[in-house]
Amino acid sequence: MKELDPLILIAVFQEMLGPLLWLLLAVVLVGTVAFLALLIRERKLLARRLMWSQAVGLFGGVMSLVIMAKVSASGYTDAVGPADWILIAGVFLAGAIGTTILVYTLLGWLGSIVRQHAA
Repeated sequence: MKELDPLILIAVFQEMLGPLLWLLLAVVLVGTVAFLALLIRERKLLARRLMWSQAVGLFGGVMSLVIMAKVSASGYTDAVGPADWILIAGVFLAGAIGTTILVYTLLGWLGSIVRQHAA
């Protein structure tokens, strides 16, 4: 493969993840829009909420590695080259960052709903 074609990448991910691919993409899209809306509404990041979100994000990174191992034909013992370990680190980081953003967003919107009903 001499050039990188996005359609080929989508086909590979579709083959690996099946319908889970489209669910994950929908979660990413909706989560990003909700996060941006929350930032616009609050106009700041709250340190306490971010700290808890990062703690949960570590679990999300681990779970992304578990999912990768389930859908992949190879295991972690097959990772021998630097590119393999960079990919594993990238999957962990993507899972951790994505989970952190989603948890921060959920806590923010749920907190505003609770405060609204309490008032």
